[in-house]
Amino acid sequence: MNQPTGRKVTANLSLTLDGRYHGPGGPGDFAAFAPYVTSEVARDHMNRIWENATTALLGRVNAEGFMGYWPSVADDGDADPRDRGYAQWLVGTEKVVLSTTLTEAPWERTRVVNAPAADVVTELKAAGGGDILVNSSASVIKPLLAADLLDRLHLLITPEIAGGGQRLFDDGLPASKWRLTHQRSGDLGELALVYDRVR
Repeated sequence: MNQPTGRKVTANLSLTLDGRYHGPGGPGDFAAFAPYVTSEVARDHMNRIWENATTALLGRVNAEGFMGYWPSVADDGDADPRDRGYAQWLVGTEKVVLSTTLTEAPWERTRVVNAPAADVVTELKAAGGGDILVNSSASVIKPLLAADLLDRLHLLITPEIAGGGQRLFDDGLPASKWRLTHQRSGDLGELALVYDRVR
């Protein structure tokens, strides 16, 4: 039987006021987030999400998008230092990608796993150290919420109502209580929030 090592499972996601993580145009509709993600508050928030993490857990779509973008930022001396720090962390850290279609990882320090998110997290918690960061992948965050396996939520709330698109908090989740451990508001009305699970 695997014994937990005390690793925290953390997740980050941007949400609109009506709880959507993309707009009505589908998974690529980020119009409600684009004006805010380069704000001071958002960049500081992104810096905070990975500070204790040693493993990035990603869905395939996010992994492909991230690894197509962030490695160039890691090498860009003109990039914002916070963006570059995150990019260098992502490139250098252990990455676990959940996928039913990929058979091998096209990125370094990455393994592909075709298994339920809850099983993968339980296995990861039994080995190694440092936080496990579920990195903006709602397809992974949702089943972990359903299994009550998340210890911390990093949320960036944007002051827009998308009016359509997928919501993070679906009906039927188990009841849970969370404690606000960090909050900061930005000039554009964005809110960076950190909630820790109360157990």
